Amino acid sequence: MHFLSLLALAVGVCRTEATSPMMRLEIEPVWEGLPLKVNGMVEGRAGFRLSRLDYLLSKLALKKADGTWVESRDWFAFFSLEKGQLRAEADGMPAESFTAIRFQVGVPPEINQADPVIWPVGHALNPQVCGLHWGWQGGYVFMALEGYAPKQQAFSFHVANDPNVALVELPVSFRGGGPLTIHLTLNAARLLQGVDFEKDGTSTHSRAGDPLATKLRSNIEKAFQVVTVSHDLFQPPAEIVQKTPLPAGTKAYPLAITERFPKVYLPSDNPVTREGVELGEILFHDTRLSVNNTQSCASCHDQGHAFSDLRRFSLGAEGQVGKRQAMPLFNLAWASGFFWDGRAKTLREQVLMPIQDAHEMNETLERVAEKIKADADMLGLFAKAFGSKEITTERMAKALEQYLLTLISQDSRFDRAVRKVAELSEQEKRGLQLFVTEHDPKRGLTGADCFHCHGGTLFTDHQYRDNGLKLTPDELGRMAVTGQTRDRGKFKTPSLRNIAVTPPYMHDGRFSTLEEVVTHYSGPMEKRDTLDPNLAKHPMAGIQLSVEDQQALIAFLKTLTDEAFIQPAKSDQLVKQP
Repeated sequence: MHFLSLLALAVGVCRTEATSPMMRLEIEPVWEGLPLKVNGMVEGRAGFRLSRLDYLLSKLALKKADGTWVESRDWFAFFSLEKGQLRAEADGMPAESFTAIRFQVGVPPEINQADPVIWPVGHALNPQVCGLHWGWQGGYVFMALEGYAPKQQAFSFHVANDPNVALVELPVSFRGGGPLTIHLTLNAARLLQGVDFEKDGTSTHSRAGDPLATKLRSNIEKAFQVVTVSHDLFQPPAEIVQKTPLPAGTKAYPLAITERFPKVYLPSDNPVTREGVELGEILFHDTRLSVNNTQSCASCHDQGHAFSDLRRFSLGAEGQVGKRQAMPLFNLAWASGFFWDGRAKTLREQVLMPIQDAHEMNETLERVAEKIKADADMLGLFAKAFGSKEITTERMAKALEQYLLTLISQDSRFDRAVRKVAELSEQEKRGLQLFVTEHDPKRGLTGADCFHCHGGTLFTDHQYRDNGLKLTPDELGRMAVTGQTRDRGKFKTPSLRNIAVTPPYMHDGRFSTLEEVVTHYSGPMEKRDTLDPNLAKHPMAGIQLSVEDQQALIAFLKTLTDEAFIQPAKSDQLVKQP
């Protein structure tokens, strides 16, 4: 759905398409809590690996507070470890509270005995999709579990036939009415609990009277567990995970990115891992990155202010006054340039520049590496993240990059209103209408015209623009990087997410409040050749928003605060000091 359509839905002015609430099931295959990979050795079980874990689900149902069940119609889903098919969706969820979820592993008898050619291309029960129809004897395999035990002992368990349909019921509390994702795990160790390969055998095709099939069905009913419920829909992990092989011994970091955000390319040579992110977060809070061991990255990028600070100009490690207001740090994976003037092309370049800047940390990269090398704990963390204890500038930059890529802000009250799980006030709705409305009096449009530069679900276009601020003669802006006079006075368009908690505003922090910012855009501004056309087109006196409209616009901007994102760190254990 287009961003403006999302805005319209939040305002309630129109509904351009059916918006039946959607529920998504995401089921991660694990072995006693550890992620499973197809044909990957199971950690802690020498020589044990799974080559196949495929299964069919049907009869999805939700338990209401009064104890009755709401069951889906004709709902079927195919899950596969090998194919990376780990999620399924269902529409039409009622807007009420639920206390449990239920589904079958398998299909009802009438479906199991029907001719499979009735299922269209792409359907979960189409044999070409699931590969689970037993053509030679009829019916579906409900779950296929195959692999190798120690000493290369192969096993092949196929749970099938009507008596072996497994019923799974799990307690979970949530309220419908908007899109949500229920995250579950399927514990493969539980599937094999009590199975003795010597006594029970290494295969079953679930023929009548087979006790192993009965045991496996019972295990299936106990192998699923609800982990979390998220009131949003997220991009498939396969679309986020980088193709580069992970360093030995590391695990992929589980990035959760809403489907309302654009698809994103992560660095191909720096896969985001749990170990790399942990190291990057510790480095981010490490004061040894500064010349006198007093200042860390977090000193100027406070989580409680969306990783910004409250100063007009940030102070360096030795008290020196900087040249810019510290930009907030979030949703950096989508950025194409960094700093107000875009002098860093990549996030990996950016993280090293403040360390060397005379106005900031004022340290050399060589000295930082030597200080870190003297710490045995840090040597261990680098080994976990990169496979060896070697500490280099590149590895420090990669670890910091990985951590910063995980700073994703996507769950403000506005986002919840878009998903129909929160409501904007009338004043906030008015502010939103102003935000997305062009100011064109000749056509009867009176708006604030914000969306040209701050449109999209990220609330920024990532461009560099002259926004009409009065500038000193030595203020070059983007021109200092490009050398082009047409870029004089242009600065990066910041995201408006979390804007209420990131004062002061503009590249030099000249405005202390949102009221001052809105007044600037409402009133007259300097007309010059570089002024952005979306501002230059306005009358000489500006758009002249009324006091009430300015207040409404500010009220809307405050709905963009992501309270969960700006919570401060849970402990001080990350702070490293000499």
